[in-house]
Amino acid sequence: MKISTDRDTLLKPLQLVGGVVEKRQTLPILANVLINTGKDGMTLTATDMEVEMSTHAKVECDTEHDLTLPARKLLDICRSLPEHATIQINVEGDRAVLRSGKSRFTIGMLPAQDYPAIDPALSSERFTLTQKKLKHLIDKCHFAMAQQDVRYYLNGMLLEVGDGQVRTVATDGHRLALSETEVDDPNGIDLQVILPRKAVIELSRLLEESDNPVEIEISSNHIRFRMQETVFTSKLIDGKYPDYQRVIPTGSDKQVFSDREMLRQALQRTSILSNEKYRGIRFHFTSGLLQLLAHNPEQEEAEDQIEIDYDGEELIIGFNVGYLIEVLNVIDSEQVCMHLSDANNSCLITNKDDDSNRYVIMPMRL
Repeated sequence: MKISTDRDTLLKPLQLVGGVVEKRQTLPILANVLINTGKDGMTLTATDMEVEMSTHAKVECDTEHDLTLPARKLLDICRSLPEHATIQINVEGDRAVLRSGKSRFTIGMLPAQDYPAIDPALSSERFTLTQKKLKHLIDKCHFAMAQQDVRYYLNGMLLEVGDGQVRTVATDGHRLALSETEVDDPNGIDLQVILPRKAVIELSRLLEESDNPVEIEISSNHIRFRMQETVFTSKLIDGKYPDYQRVIPTGSDKQVFSDREMLRQALQRTSILSNEKYRGIRFHFTSGLLQLLAHNPEQEEAEDQIEIDYDGEELIIGFNVGYLIEVLNVIDSEQVCMHLSDANNSCLITNKDDDSNRYVIMPMRL
């Protein structure tokens, strides 16, 4: 069996599926990528038993054959070759020999029949979004997911479809991010599923800012995303997500409008001398002015102030500055609105004229 291609044609699909391969595996074969060759090219598949990604590459193959090769080594070899270099892969016994120019690499293989596959149940629901919309939903929320929380359902992102809307929600118990958009073909779908953290991160990396469609299929325990050349499958987290609607503040009587970039830069400056463990900053709102104050155990202090659009009563409240900066990094509009009530209640942050992206941050006692 012989595969003929060039470096760039092989490198892109390898980079796509390579992100799925973990550095430490429970099974040696999970360090490999499965390659299925045929007349129309080859399909590369990688899995860690939780998520699976397959993508197609148009290469020249002289026969149908299945093999597995070490993913990281193959990726590193391709990266090391010059651009547009020609590559030939020949299978010789239990080894694969890769040749390019005067370079030759002999790589060990493992049996393709031993490669595990994720086999979802038949999908019960399906709908379609553009890549751009799905990427937007993920990128506006994923930073708020928990990491290694004992409440395992928080270590992922909620995907909710209903009433012609598709919505993503992420929370770690201290802050919450929500993004929503209209679904292209709702068909009366009403569901909630929780995507694991790794699936969310890989999808964000995989999706492009394009209007190409993504067909989303959901079964009882898996979700599958079908794109033009790529199929991504993930297990779902089995659990009940918290009622996020109860967390979103309503009836806040104070609205603060600020220039997003000006506020973000002031927070970054002030955070330099904040407590490294708690990251707390005191916000002092007065008519037309926001004063920021941070201090740390070394008795160092930082103070800054910016002009804001606010004419309500004086308010002093503390927040984790890291949470605020992460929100301001993903908001697109030039102006942001902070909805506040008092020092003991959460703050809701939105774009000035659009609440399709909403962010809730709990206050801190300083």
